[in-house]
Amino acid sequence: MLVFLRLLGVLNAAVWLGAAVAFVCVIGPAFVSSAMRNVLPLSHAGAAELIITKHYFVLEYCCGLIALAHLVAEWLYAGKPIHHWPTYLVAALFTVAVLNGQMVQPKLQRSHLEMYGVRSTPQQRSRATEAFRSWQVALHAANVLMILGLTTYVWQVTSVGITPRYVSATKFRGLTNNVS
Repeated sequence: MLVFLRLLGVLNAAVWLGAAVAFVCVIGPAFVSSAMRNVLPLSHAGAAELIITKHYFVLEYCCGLIALAHLVAEWLYAGKPIHHWPTYLVAALFTVAVLNGQMVQPKLQRSHLEMYGVRSTPQQRSRATEAFRSWQVALHAANVLMILGLTTYVWQVTSVGITPRYVSATKFRGLTNNVS
C-alpha cells in the first residue's frame, strides 16, 4: 500500500505539472498564433481557448484534491508526519487553481462576449478589450507561478521517502552484528 501511495503522489504531481507546462507553453500560445488566425477568426480562436481553459481548470481541481488527499493518506496510513511547507504549498496551488477557475475565467468569458458581441457598443468593446488583456496577463502570471510551485511540489514528492509506521531501527536487533 505504501508503494501505491507513493506512486499515486508522484503520478498526480507529474500530471499536474505536465498539464500546466503544456497549457502555458503549447496550448495557450497556439490559439493566438498566426497559423490559428489563418484558420479561425480571432473571436472563434479566443472562444475555443476559453473552452479548453475551462477544462484545464477542472483538471487542476482534480489534481489539487488528489494531492491534498494524498497528504492526508500518507499521514493516516503511513504515519508520516504532516510537514507544514508541503501542505501549505499544495493548499496554495489548489487555491490559485480555484481562484483562476472561479474568478478569472468567468471575467475572461464576459469580457470576450462583450468584445465580440453584436449588441456591444464601441465603448463597451474597448473597455472589454482592456479588461480581457488585464485578466489574461494575471492568468498567465498565475500560471507561471503555478509551474514554479508545481516544480517544487514534484521535487518534494519524488525526493521524500515514505517510511512504514511503527518500524524503528531497534526493532530488528537480532539482525545486527551484536553477537554476545
